[in-house]
Parts: sequence; C-alpha cells; structure tokens
Amino acid sequence: MRGTRDHGERNPEKAATLIAAADRLNHRLRSLNQATNLDEIRGIEGESAVFYFEAFNALFTGNGSSMTLSGRSRRPPLDPVNALLSFCYTLLMHDCRSALESAGLDSQCGFLHRDRPGRPSLALDLMEEFRPVIADRAALTLINRQQIGHRDFETKESGAVLLREDSRKSVLTVWQERKQTEILHPFLQEKTTLGLVPHLQARLLCRHLRGDLDSYPAFLAR
Repeated sequence: MRGTRDHGERNPEKAATLIAAADRLNHRLRSLNQATNLDEIRGIEGESAVFYFEAFNALFTGNGSSMTLSGRSRRPPLDPVNALLSFCYTLLMHDCRSALESAGLDSQCGFLHRDRPGRPSLALDLMEEFRPVIADRAALTLINRQQIGHRDFETKESGAVLLREDSRKSVLTVWQERKQTEILHPFLQEKTTLGLVPHLQARLLCRHLRGDLDSYPAFLAR
C-alpha cells in the first residue's frame, strides 16, 4: 500500500498490481486465524511470499531502472535483484543473530523455521519482521535512486549472479542510513532507530519466554 501511494496517479497499472497483491495478502493474513498447526502456518507464509514477490517489480518507481525480479531465486540468485535482496537478507540475518545472542538467546533454536545443524533458525524467525521495512526498503532505495545497476553485478559460469565486491560499499552505505531511520516503537511507545529494533524485539521475546509478557508483541511497521 505504501508502494501504491508512491506511484500515485503516475502509474495506475503498477498501482493496480500492488492493490491486488495487498488484497491477496490480507486474505491470507485472515486465514491464519483458522490455522491449527505449524505446517499450515508455513504453507500460508510460503503462498504469501509468492504473492509478494510476484508484485515486487511494481514497487520500482521512475523510468530509468531496467532491473527486474524474475521470481525469487536463492542459492544461487539468478538475477541482479535477487542477488541484491540475498545480500541484504544476509546482513539482516547477522544483525538479528547478534541481537538474539546479546539478549542471551540461542539463535539456533527457532519456532517457525525448522531446526537444522548450523542453521540460525531463531534469527531467521526474528528477521521475518524486518525484511520489508529494513532489507527490502534498502534494496528498493538503491534501485529507485539508480544507485545500483547491472554493472554492479557479475554472472558466474554456473549462472549465479553476485554483487561485485567494490559495489557492496554502496549497499552498505544505504543499509546504515536505513538503520538510522527514527521510528516510534509500536509496543514500547518510545522513539528509537530501525537498527535497534531487532535488539528491542529480542529483549521482548526474552520477557515473553520468562513469563513477564503474556504474548510476544511482534514488530508491525505502519
């Protein structure tokens, strides 16, 4: 819906795509109330991710970008947008892992992501709250401002597309700028920065696990 407002009346086709995607996501969100086990929840999440990434190209503004997302691909990413998203998600995962461990939690023991050897399942759980507001928004800023383009990526013989080493500085600069964005925390009702929110959420999770909070107040960006 924010993307729809960004386009305004300049691109009604993209706005319509985003409105349709938001409606589909809202429908899946309501269906969570009927889910009775983790597998059903994971299924709803997976289906919602498909809807989200199908509409991702409509989040690009301006006329100069030739970059497009050809569906979500990982291990390896197969186009520049996927490579950029994967890099941002890796940064976010490390931030969430650090936040959890600084709060005294084991980042390997998750709730929604299945536990696997060497997999930071709890960090992957926590970062779901911040993908759109930190990682995706940083990637979109780089693309929409044309601060990054095809020249910043290289294609390996395997078909994997990777961000060039010297281009990572541009991403890291915008990443740090994004983390310095000030917000009002929706649960604590205190001003903070986006970069500190994973640490605050990790502490709130601790309070819930100790029994100090009846439920875990997930971070919901407005």
